[in-house]
Amino acid sequence: MIMKGAEIVIEALKKEGVKDVFGYPGGSVLPLFDVLYDTPVNFILTRHEQGAAHAADGYARSTGRVGVCIATSGPGATNLVTGIATAYMDSIPIVCITGQVKTNLIGNDAFQEADTTGITRPITKYNYLVKDIADLGKTIREAFYCASTGRPGPVVIDLPVDVTMAKANYKYQDKVKIRGYNPVLKGHPLQIKKAAKLISGSKKPVIYAGGGIIISSAHKELKQLSDKCCIPVTTTLMGLGGFPETHDLSLGMPGMHGTVYANLAIQNSDLIIAVGARFDDRVTGKIEAFAPKAKIIHIDIDPSAISKNVVVDIPIVGDAKNILAEVIKAAKRPDNEEWLNQIKDWKKDFPLKYKQTPSSLKPQYVIEQIYELTKGKAIISTEVGQNQMWAAHWYKYTKPRTFISSGGLGTMGYGFPAAIGAKVGNPDKIVIDIAGDGSIQMNIQELATAVSYEIPVIVAVLNNGYLGMVRQWQELFYKKRYSFTHLENPDFMKIADAYGAVGIRVQKKSEVIPALKKALQSRKKPVIIDFMIEEFENVFPMVPAGEAIDRMIGGMA
Repeated sequence: MIMKGAEIVIEALKKEGVKDVFGYPGGSVLPLFDVLYDTPVNFILTRHEQGAAHAADGYARSTGRVGVCIATSGPGATNLVTGIATAYMDSIPIVCITGQVKTNLIGNDAFQEADTTGITRPITKYNYLVKDIADLGKTIREAFYCASTGRPGPVVIDLPVDVTMAKANYKYQDKVKIRGYNPVLKGHPLQIKKAAKLISGSKKPVIYAGGGIIISSAHKELKQLSDKCCIPVTTTLMGLGGFPETHDLSLGMPGMHGTVYANLAIQNSDLIIAVGARFDDRVTGKIEAFAPKAKIIHIDIDPSAISKNVVVDIPIVGDAKNILAEVIKAAKRPDNEEWLNQIKDWKKDFPLKYKQTPSSLKPQYVIEQIYELTKGKAIISTEVGQNQMWAAHWYKYTKPRTFISSGGLGTMGYGFPAAIGAKVGNPDKIVIDIAGDGSIQMNIQELATAVSYEIPVIVAVLNNGYLGMVRQWQELFYKKRYSFTHLENPDFMKIADAYGAVGIRVQKKSEVIPALKKALQSRKKPVIIDFMIEEFENVFPMVPAGEAIDRMIGGMA
């Protein structure tokens, strides 16, 4: 069928099953938007391109489908960069379509021209500059395949305006073959056999599960392995929800702000089974001192991730779901009763806790009440900082794709637009962004998006009047020299009202539950709840930068 380039793009999106797209129009993408005007694709106009990228990201994380965003050339494309980098660091499948100046003007410093390909190459899994209309349909098919297979990631398609106006024959390709791109899905049988033998003979095993568990939908297999072999499981920030935190064998999160018992388990284990995790520095702490007594099995679909940060003993390349299924068949329960008793003692001796005082509002209490009132069934997104760590610890995640946060890049301003994307992808679920008073202001303009499209997300602002995590570091390591971390905040209730949202302020503990109940009753309007929490509350435990992960500061606030 002969179609214009813009028509090919929209038709290709429909063939890929895309129902929702986020973005912002501009000159070089007007042909696309003209076609969008008459299509069933649900387009969400965000108020900033960064919001569009984060919304597509949140949509992808919460649904498992590819998120899509569109922006114009030049500043439109560059405004996507932070969102693309966020998705890249956390292996999230999004396809970003950017406009570009006419092909004959590329490289001439034309109006609103930017080298989108050059700018985004280091932060994408792959990117394309389409100069020939004949390549357009094939390119879009490849982009979706590349973004969603193997180790997922963002793909950028840079599209000159003249290509979108040209005509070509379009035929959807069922099969995709990209030279040199052949992700390995099944693990090597011999390596799996070695791993099973090592597990069966271990005395102090620990499973260390990362975001790959969520990506590969391997949560059932992870639980089966843990249950069969009675192995405790620690899940990274990106892996939260991959193993039920209400399970007796759950250790919670490891690393810099991990639980004491997770870090002690890692440091005293004789075997670490790493699944879909990359040994991030926030998990390992001082690498030379990480898990000094343990042999390491590393299961990952990305061969470049194995032994990149920590040298491992048994590498297994492939899809976590497939490999765990084979390991379950071959492994036997190790003789680890003494180890399980030791972990029970650590849990008893070093529980997560905080000091309750009648005169102040604690953030941990707020999150506990969010958990109780939603019965643990909400999708929780977060910003970055103290709010993120409190949300990670005090809401118990039992299912995958229910915790959405920027892990690798640590992007402030991520949580709110990501929550919008998650709600668009999961309209029947409660979606709550747990935010800080600093980070919420970075993309607060997306309130207009939520109001316009009647997207009833809830934003719980943990307002301490500071850039909280930076202030905490200044308190602990910079002699309380609070250099430019104190915030003179606006009235969030007035901001909510100005945008047409609902604003609620909470100053006392007794006001928390009524405020949350009111917010949960909103069916069409977004709600901002301004929780005036204790000013100098800190996140504990904490491992100082550069220290081994068993050298923690404090076990309670």
